[in-house]
Amino acid sequence: MFNILVCDDDKSIVDAIEIYLVQEKYNVIKAYDGYEALKILQENEVHLILMDVMMPRMDGLKATIKIRETQNIPIIILSAKSEDTDKILGLNFGADDYLSKPFNPLELMARIKSQMRRYTFLGSIAEKSNTIKIGDLELDKDAKEVMVANEQVKLTATEYGILLLLMENAGKVFSIDEIYEKVWNELSFAPENTVSVHIRRIREKIEINPKEPKYLKVVWGIGYKIEKI
Repeated sequence: MFNILVCDDDKSIVDAIEIYLVQEKYNVIKAYDGYEALKILQENEVHLILMDVMMPRMDGLKATIKIRETQNIPIIILSAKSEDTDKILGLNFGADDYLSKPFNPLELMARIKSQMRRYTFLGSIAEKSNTIKIGDLELDKDAKEVMVANEQVKLTATEYGILLLLMENAGKVFSIDEIYEKVWNELSFAPENTVSVHIRRIREKIEINPKEPKYLKVVWGIGYKIEKI
């Protein structure tokens, strides 16, 4: 059974989310601020986090930054803020997805299942000889590791999924919609900000100069690709 950490200072929201998660056979662990969430992560195995933004003591964005220092488990930000700038901020801080309150519980469950499919797939046993090497960029599908010039870089599950898609199809251009649908495993709906923020984070980790990328190239008006080298 997968453990999902629900962190929100509104106990009624946590209890409501728990009802839906239990119906889907997930085990729910509750936290009511960022500090409590970090403590729970030290003491429990957690497979996905639902993280509110505005909370006392430590907000969800600061907690997300701390979590990303050591773990790549999926994080879905939940917030009453719906502006694009707030969504981008959450993604920049390491979140994998973002859902604005009030949200449809069925949409929340769909996003959770999408993240869990990707996370469990990346953690599954892969066949041998699954190493992709392009220039100094190397992706080991067995170890789920990415190396640049023999130095390991830490990617979230979503970032790894995007890079894996592009490296497995080096030279092929994928539109934003195609990337979203293949990596998130759901139909795209205005995914531009979500995908572009993840692309920028990947570039910051694998490129010597992210502003002049060697590997992850944009094809203006079409999409993105990993350059064949």
